[in-house]
Amino acid sequence: MHYLWCASSHKTYKRINMTLIDTITNWYAANMNHASITALMTIESSFIPFPSEVVIPPAVYVAATPTSPLCVTGNYIVDVALIVLFGTIGAMLGAVINYLLSLWLGRIVIYKFADSKLGHLCMLNSEKVKKAEDYFNEHGKVSTFVGRLIPGIRQLISIPAGLSKMHFGQFLLYTFLGAGIWNAVLALLGYIAHGQMDLIHAYSHELSIAIMALLGIVIVYFVVKTVVKRLKAKG
Repeated sequence: MHYLWCASSHKTYKRINMTLIDTITNWYAANMNHASITALMTIESSFIPFPSEVVIPPAVYVAATPTSPLCVTGNYIVDVALIVLFGTIGAMLGAVINYLLSLWLGRIVIYKFADSKLGHLCMLNSEKVKKAEDYFNEHGKVSTFVGRLIPGIRQLISIPAGLSKMHFGQFLLYTFLGAGIWNAVLALLGYIAHGQMDLIHAYSHELSIAIMALLGIVIVYFVVKTVVKRLKAKG
């Protein structure tokens, strides 16, 4: 009986959440500008669930329209870069909210909130928080960068950073880099898919994996290059 009640409650919370997302998405479509991009990406990056896929890609598509508020320079590449920038600023604001709340409230309160009715309404539970915390503990501070590229971890990785009292400057740097890359990925998706949300949802996960693989190759290259230089210097 308890399992059935939990399953029913989860479906109810998910249905309410989807209704809110639809309402906000419709509002965003009618009020698409740099301020609304920043606001929604702040929400997306905090503990309130909102998909970034419905924020950045449509904005990139709309920016090509000369009469759009997002077409501010007349140079499409610059306008897209501004969308990515404001989206990244919003993501950082949301991440800072999670970081500070976790830092001030502590682990016990955060886990209790995750399992509360309000937490469930935000599609949170203690298992999701623990998954993010385990990822942070396993990979260290750099997880605040890499985690920004992983669905399911991206929005929550700031919580364990706050719980562990990670250096705030490092947290901001890693968050800026990770969020910036993710928003650039979404911008590329928006350009390729021409704002078609079904294609964006279908390929956002695959593209994020490809970006992570590319970053891994770049990192390995520079590590190997550094090691070879040191060996040559010693020789």
